Amino acid sequence: MAKTTPSPSPSPPTPTPKKVRHEMELFGDVRVDNYYWLRDDSRSNPELLSYLHEENAYTDSVMSGTKQLEDRIYTEIRGRIKEDDISAPMRRGSYFYYRRNLEGKEYVQHCRCYVPTSGAPTSVYDTMPTGPDAPSEHIILDENVKALEHTYYSIGAFKVSPNNKLVAYAEDTKGDEIYTVYVIDAESGMLVGKPLVGAITSYLEWAGDDALVYVTMDEILRPDKVWLHKLGTNQLDNSCLYHENDETFSLDLQASESKKYLFIASESKITRFVFYLDTSKPENGLVVLTSRVTGIDTSASHRGNHFFIKRRSDECFNSELLACPVENISATTVLLPHRPSIKLQDIQLFTDHLAVHERENGLPRITVYRLPTVGEPLERLQRGRAVDFVDPVYSVDPLESEFESGVLRFSYSSMRTPPSVYDYDMDTGVSVLKKIETVLGGFDASNYVTERQWATASDGTQIPISIIYQKNIVKLDSSDPLLLYGYGSYEICIDPTFKASRFSLLDRGFIYAIAHIRGGGEMGRQWYENGKLLKKKNTFTDFIACAEYLIDKKYCSKEKLCINGRSAGGLLIGAVVNMRPNLFKAAVAGVPFVDVVTTMLDPTIPLTTSEWEEWGDPRQEEFYSYMKSYSPVDNVKAQNYPDILVTAGLNDPRVMYSEPAKFVAKLRDMKTNDNLLLFKCEMGAGHFSKSGRFEKLQEDAFTYTFILKALNMLGSDQQ
Repeated sequence: MAKTTPSPSPSPPTPTPKKVRHEMELFGDVRVDNYYWLRDDSRSNPELLSYLHEENAYTDSVMSGTKQLEDRIYTEIRGRIKEDDISAPMRRGSYFYYRRNLEGKEYVQHCRCYVPTSGAPTSVYDTMPTGPDAPSEHIILDENVKALEHTYYSIGAFKVSPNNKLVAYAEDTKGDEIYTVYVIDAESGMLVGKPLVGAITSYLEWAGDDALVYVTMDEILRPDKVWLHKLGTNQLDNSCLYHENDETFSLDLQASESKKYLFIASESKITRFVFYLDTSKPENGLVVLTSRVTGIDTSASHRGNHFFIKRRSDECFNSELLACPVENISATTVLLPHRPSIKLQDIQLFTDHLAVHERENGLPRITVYRLPTVGEPLERLQRGRAVDFVDPVYSVDPLESEFESGVLRFSYSSMRTPPSVYDYDMDTGVSVLKKIETVLGGFDASNYVTERQWATASDGTQIPISIIYQKNIVKLDSSDPLLLYGYGSYEICIDPTFKASRFSLLDRGFIYAIAHIRGGGEMGRQWYENGKLLKKKNTFTDFIACAEYLIDKKYCSKEKLCINGRSAGGLLIGAVVNMRPNLFKAAVAGVPFVDVVTTMLDPTIPLTTSEWEEWGDPRQEEFYSYMKSYSPVDNVKAQNYPDILVTAGLNDPRVMYSEPAKFVAKLRDMKTNDNLLLFKCEMGAGHFSKSGRFEKLQEDAFTYTFILKALNMLGSDQQ
């Protein structure tokens, strides 16, 4: 008797969430939100959860035919990773500290190795001993063991005490960025005292060897209180060092490189002022270092008998560097004056040196200065030494360095150069590569070209674009597929960094480009100022100008142009698909901030109050009208849209899951074509998706498969 082939199970229907009319009136204007009911702060409404599961099931069904391709791409991406590896060891006193990855494991081990101090100064040529005669490795904490009981696991802070005997770490097991702080013995791993609980952030520092300073949040997840905890005492007896009552300000916590002071800052989007805490006498409490003045932004560090202060104002918009004696903070000296074309990004202090991280013409750079002997007067800095870099577009970031050394450590990468850790001798100018990320699978950097191009915005501004492609495949005749990424908010710089998973697109003939649009910080403070508040639309029109430039220069055609952005970059994607839906073939909006007006009118939602200086306060009519004119949810209309993938995280504290859910529901109701519209909501994760390193790769594989499907580029890959 012949077997009968079972008929495939029917695909689930396109989700159609119910409409419940909800009117919101302000300034005589009525907005109707039929999907307002999708917001449930408890995330427990059965009807809501059922709808989210329906969307996930629909997405799985639509993508089921390309599951083999998705698995193949995932295998490719994972195949580029050296799964058993360690980070570049960092010397702290008599120990090298590092992180170890194990083959097949999602999370890292935090390790150290004891090395008796030789008394010799730290050198760029120092290496951690290996081999049979080397000191044995000690595993302080294995995240794989901790993560066994949780679907999500992330350590937001891992701080070793100054005497190397204890470790304090902050643990998040939901993805909601609310942490529990544990203190353990670094040798035995035994818990020291009870965990610190509550609405704790990952801001955590040691104040000496027996006290911790940490920051907690209020009910809208605004960091508002800083606390001192003495080991061995009850958390209820902790002293509150400062409470920020202004709902537009949030607290920040940093340790000086010297470890002699902690700096507690209260900041809004335009103002920042700083207190200091002497770690040898934390019970004395906070002392004001810089005053609260609207429009003045300061940050601080310490070396010898001076505080160093980076100060930004309307006049010094790219910041200047000042110094003042610890005993006389009003006696400031300008070390680096403000320069209109060079942005002072950050500083790193050492016993005898200062490393200045700057930006010029859209690219980062590092300049090193030798400082006078401690105790001698500080004067304007001159004759700095610039660190040399080789790629036309690249990324450089500061890494923890030893304060009492002449060695600067930094990370370097480009779109074709894997992440590399360098130690730089600040006296000789010699750089020594300490670690480069191994990329397996036949990767050869020489096969790829990186470029910088400039698009002209609608107001004539030149917008930089970073580009990479495989030179042996790409034709540059308009026929190549292209993925354009953008962000453009919060003064964040989206530098051209390396991402191994990206090569699964590049090796299929894609061009990858980053639009460095206004609202970001790539070209200095004014680049940010000209892409926020009542100039926010520059962010969107800049992105459109970059897309049109790439088409005009034959990098792609609009039939081959795909776009991608996350969070505030998801707002960008939502805005431009409403404005120019025919310009793009496919769009991916990750955890997108798309319900701008409704969210910014509700001060009970996390981040709202602190964001009024970024987007505007829609309780004022001018801002209300302007924000409504671009808010993606408010501007969905009856028109054809490109293929769209939207993602969300149920526990996301930064962009509530209901924003992308509403956007998708309204698009389903109003769009006039049958192009793909998929919604994928992670039910056990937050803003940054799943927590495991391989789980994250699965998201990349899924996204790339969606893009290939939208472009009808499945070809032989489909089998």
